[in-house]
Amino acid sequence: MSFDPQVMVITGSASGIGRHLSRELLEAGHRLVCTDIDEEGMARWIQAGGYTSEQVVARHLDVRDGDAWRQVIEEAEETMGPVDVVMNVAGYLRPGRVEEVSAAEVDRHLDINTKGVILGTQAAAAVMVPRGRGHIINIGSLASLSPVPGLSLYVASKFAVRGFTLSAAEDLRPRGVAVTLVLLDAVKTPMLDLQADYEEAALTFSGKRPLSVEEVSELFLRQVLPKRPLEVTLPLGRATLARAAGAAPQMSRLLGPLLARKGRRAQERYTEDE
Repeated sequence: MSFDPQVMVITGSASGIGRHLSRELLEAGHRLVCTDIDEEGMARWIQAGGYTSEQVVARHLDVRDGDAWRQVIEEAEETMGPVDVVMNVAGYLRPGRVEEVSAAEVDRHLDINTKGVILGTQAAAAVMVPRGRGHIINIGSLASLSPVPGLSLYVASKFAVRGFTLSAAEDLRPRGVAVTLVLLDAVKTPMLDLQADYEEAALTFSGKRPLSVEEVSELFLRQVLPKRPLEVTLPLGRATLARAAGAAPQMSRLLGPLLARKGRRAQERYTEDE
């Protein structure tokens, strides 16, 4: 399904999902304000792609800073025109058992994954509601649907993202602004690479295989952007299993050890292939 070129603001654009998605959106004719704390990372792929300043601008953004969010949106509107879409892609994960993680890690997970999404949604809504149109897309995780030992902080942050996004969607729908929550399984990115050496992250690798950034971008281009669903999951099978485990947490105690063993074997293969 095709849709008209739009002005978009996207976070986490220096690497992983954000970088690949940004390039795909540019090739599809959209105009982007790409943001990240890694300005050099964004500059490298923008320069390599030969994109012009009329197509894309890169801006430093710490998603934890509400004032910085407002400035980025204001500048986007001044330089590119009315912002049609804001995508909250940036995220953070570091495995750790609940008794081992530091207070700093608690702050980092909740500030980046949850607070960042909330502030981005608010900044986007502030300019979209008066116009009565717009689309906000928040990246969640299948980890927001069921217990995942070893990733308790990440899971907590993504549970919050899901609750906030679904609630915000109902706030904004009568005002003409669509909100979509995208729940993904593990994706082959630097965030997944980081987890390969952590035994406590075994469940992350327990699926058939990691998703590719190409699959995620296709989901956005074919479904999320043109159809603007409330919630979409990828892949369906793992999402169904996660929902079942979330509805009956005791089931996780039965399936967890089996999936962890499978995940540890996959971790070993993943490390060998790198």
